[in-house]
Amino acid sequence: RVDSTAAKTGSVRETFEAEGRTRVHDRYEITAPLAGTIRRIDLSAGDAVKAGQALVTLDPVATPTLDARTRTQAQAQLAAAEAQLATAEAEEGAAREAANLARSELQRQEALAAQGMVSQQALQQARTLQERADWQARSARFQVATAKHQVSAAKAVLQPGGTQGAAPGTTAIRSPVDGVVLRRHAQSARPIQAGEPLLDIGDPAALEVEVDVLSSDAVRLSKGAAVELLRWGGGPVLQGAVARVEPGAFTKTSALGVEEQRVWVTVELLSPREQWSALGEAYRVHARFVLRSVDGAVTIPSGALFRPTGGDQGGNEDRWAVFRVEGGKARLREVRVGLQGEGRVQITEGLNAGDEVVLHPPRDLSDGQRVKAP
Repeated sequence: RVDSTAAKTGSVRETFEAEGRTRVHDRYEITAPLAGTIRRIDLSAGDAVKAGQALVTLDPVATPTLDARTRTQAQAQLAAAEAQLATAEAEEGAAREAANLARSELQRQEALAAQGMVSQQALQQARTLQERADWQARSARFQVATAKHQVSAAKAVLQPGGTQGAAPGTTAIRSPVDGVVLRRHAQSARPIQAGEPLLDIGDPAALEVEVDVLSSDAVRLSKGAAVELLRWGGGPVLQGAVARVEPGAFTKTSALGVEEQRVWVTVELLSPREQWSALGEAYRVHARFVLRSVDGAVTIPSGALFRPTGGDQGGNEDRWAVFRVEGGKARLREVRVGLQGEGRVQITEGLNAGDEVVLHPPRDLSDGQRVKAP
């Protein structure tokens, strides 16, 4: 008696999985523009803040007149900040235009889909492109806001002692963007130096996932490759795409003590935010990377395959076989395989949909032997 199953027509995908963690893509480190004494910071991690909101009150120390060298350095920093702002504004304009085009294309595809003129796959692809374009436009707006804040901070160094709307003799350090407090570096009133970090502010809607994968897997990934995020503690499987594959690898020791070369891969979330709003900074997720997929393929469970014995063993790595159940007997059939993944294998030659094959054939099973399948 043997277990058997029928070959089926369906989809087969080549995938691999790795563990990752979430990260807020758009984040800004609030630093002290001047040396002085900060007052107690009442904000905590998770608190929402608005652009322009006073976050920290700083009592600056008396600052002597800048010498020529220090002023030159400060002016160079201001020029660099202004150049960064110009670049950010140009990128924001391009991202905004791309988002508008993606939105128009989605509306066109929706109209065609209502008339049955395009497939649901094409419509879903348009939705994905529109969501990605909106995400990139929002990120670009964040970069403009933070660049403006950098310019203001650079100007404060050249003109110390400005009140910026606070009480006389004090400086109010304000949020450059809408967001939430991700981390608080300081809380109690104390002296600080210029450039010392105080708070991390970020946009929780711009969440991404960073995953370290084996370098042998990283070389098979490209930007835009489909990713599924699962076992994150929520409900549905989330859809994502590869946004970036780092060019350099690093060495990591596995749980078994084996040194591995790993590569950081950044994944952007494409599912609507309401599906993953419970996710926060540094949450653990599992990522399934889809390398290739084929629809309408003849597939069988991988447990039905085995290596045939006998004959010329050269090139045996390409030879596979199954036992096909025919008239109550197990018949040896060599097959050619295609994609393999998620427990199923594509059969490109040797079987048709509906053919019955033996699952996990016993080692002593031979060609022509009578079998009984349930």
